[in-house]
Amino acid sequence: METTAVLSNNGAFTTFSYGKYMIRFRTSLHLERYTRILEWDEGYLVVMAKYDNCDKEEEEYIDLKPILENLYFDAEKFLKPIKDVRIQNERY
Repeated sequence: METTAVLSNNGAFTTFSYGKYMIRFRTSLHLERYTRILEWDEGYLVVMAKYDNCDKEEEEYIDLKPILENLYFDAEKFLKPIKDVRIQNERY
């Protein structure tokens, strides 16, 4: 079983992909890209992000559990096999 998920962004949306699932949620229109994953803790991400209105990267926090629960996922079951997250930056 695959243990790596993928975080990406496109326009005003962030995408978290794992297995056959692609979870999309809104983000800032100013987000250019995610640059680094600092921490993955069973659904909680600490990432560095680059925004078009700031010269420096900024630390951001993403909590996937409430997002998954709002989509009627069993968040614990879905997140348990994920051991790490990588970034895939999309440009359109």
